[in-house]
Amino acid sequence: MKRFLAIIGLSFLLAACGDDNEASKKNKEGIIVATTGQLADAVKVIGGDHLTVMNLMGPGVDPHLYKATQSDLSKLDNAELIIYNGLHLEGKMLDIFEQMAEEKTVLAVGETLDQGELLGNQQDVTLHDPHIWFDIEIWKTVVESIGDTLVKEYPEYKEDFETNEAAYLTELEELQVYVKGRVLEIPEKQRILVTAHDAFNYFGKSQGFDVRGLQGLSTDTEYGVKDVQNMVDYLVTNQIKAIFVESSVSDKAMNAVIEGAKQKGHEIRIGGKLFSDAMGADGTDEGTYIGMYKYNVDTIVDALK
Repeated sequence: MKRFLAIIGLSFLLAACGDDNEASKKNKEGIIVATTGQLADAVKVIGGDHLTVMNLMGPGVDPHLYKATQSDLSKLDNAELIIYNGLHLEGKMLDIFEQMAEEKTVLAVGETLDQGELLGNQQDVTLHDPHIWFDIEIWKTVVESIGDTLVKEYPEYKEDFETNEAAYLTELEELQVYVKGRVLEIPEKQRILVTAHDAFNYFGKSQGFDVRGLQGLSTDTEYGVKDVQNMVDYLVTNQIKAIFVESSVSDKAMNAVIEGAKQKGHEIRIGGKLFSDAMGADGTDEGTYIGMYKYNVDTIVDALK
């Protein structure tokens, strides 16, 4: 009798453990971690209600300088799929992603692109410009890569993912039309975009702007007095009337540029604050890729036309 009760007890214990394992598996199922807001937005749109998407880097966060917290490591460990930009945007987290890739799917979207589409890095010829989201055509390719990965990881939702992806790609095509129309409002000779760091080269190439940044492609790059002086000379020579600050970069350097131009008798104003490496707050239009892009374009056009 005692043996019978022991067997029954063991059976209940194993069943309970099994339930715990199933509950743990269920709680983990469909958890995706994306590093940037741009990537998280794309995953949310394609995944719909089937996935739980976590974004490591929120509004105002600079991915070039970002270091993972203990909370981030926990999120990455619990995720089934990790998606990051790559091309050294998240330079201080590369070792973590390489370790995680040994046990789960880790997608670096920038590494899936044709290198012929990528812009170079003047500071290091072995690297590329990581700010790929500012070329909508390239971003459409990124969206397709994310969609393919989600279908592979969760084939049971294939039809929904493909439907959502197709609808989103149509929205991105509509965004391209909108942007083209707005850019045409600026005379060609006035299409000069000056920002805190070189985040907008893909935007410039795709939309026909001459882009200048005080800092290099990474905000980790130091700027000096000579850089400020050179920028001031360029602005005065070309009679630029507006420059732009960024939501994830300090205004200090650009204010120094404005003051330097003023000392040379040229008045420059801040044309607005652009979203560069980070998007806006959740729940706002600027917290989505399309809303962020429209906001930037409207801000640039209204200041320069």
